[in-house]
Amino acid sequence: MKTPASLAAILLALSPITAGAAVPPAAAWSWPLDPRPAVLRAFDPPAKPWLSGHRGVDLRAAYDGAPVTSPASGTVSFVGVVADRPVITVDHGNGLRSSFEPVESSLAPGAAVAEGGVLGRSVPGHCGTVPCVHWGVRRGEEYLNPLAFVTDLRPSILLPPEDPAPG
Repeated sequence: MKTPASLAAILLALSPITAGAAVPPAAAWSWPLDPRPAVLRAFDPPAKPWLSGHRGVDLRAAYDGAPVTSPASGTVSFVGVVADRPVITVDHGNGLRSSFEPVESSLAPGAAVAEGGVLGRSVPGHCGTVPCVHWGVRRGEEYLNPLAFVTDLRPSILLPPEDPAPG
C-alpha cells in the first residue's frame, strides 16, 4: 500500500504549536540551558486568554546561577522585574519573542545576542527549591509551545507496511 499523498497535510494539521502559526522547523533553535534540561512543567495554555494556564515551560537548570543562553539570534527587548521576578526578553524577528524568568542579566534593551550567547544567570525561586527557568515564546499576543522550536513534537504515526512487489 502506498503512503497517501495527503499525509503531509494531516501532519501539518496536527501541529502542536498553534493553528496558522508559521514557526521555524523543529530543532531550528537551541536549548537555552546546558545540558539539555528536563521539562518540569509543560506548556498548558488556557482555553481563553483571560483564564489561568501555563504559557511556557519550566526547564530544570543544572544549578542556581546556571547560564541561560539565547535559543536563537535576536535583540534584547526587555530586561527588568515583573511580579518580583527578574525577566529578560529577546526579539527574534518575525514577531517571535522569548522570555526567561527568573534570570538576572547585565544586558540592556537593544543588545544584539547570537544563538547560544549568554543572556544571564538563573536565580532561585520559580520552582521552589529546584533550580529552574521558565521559558515562554510569543508571536504577537499568541503564546506558543517553546518545545516546538527545539524538538519535534509531531505525533508518531504508524503506517501499514508497503505491499511487496509481485513476482
